[in-house]
Amino acid sequence: MFNIVCRTDPISGKDLSSITGLPNVIHRSDETSVTIYFESENNRHAYLEMPVEHPTSEHSVNLDNPTDEMIDEG
Repeated sequence: MFNIVCRTDPISGKDLSSITGLPNVIHRSDETSVTIYFESENNRHAYLEMPVEHPTSEHSVNLDNPTDEMIDEG
């Protein structure tokens, strides 16, 4: 299994030099695991509360912003 470790808090953007004892989240698939560290439990909670689209499930929350502005009309 391939393991990726992220030492930059995705909420604060702060680089974390020492990760010992810090809150983290582990995302796993069959071939890969990703461990993300946070500088605080509040940041970890904020990360877990962010809405995520799952393409294989019903889209009750859609984060897309579809407009005609980006369509090339030739």
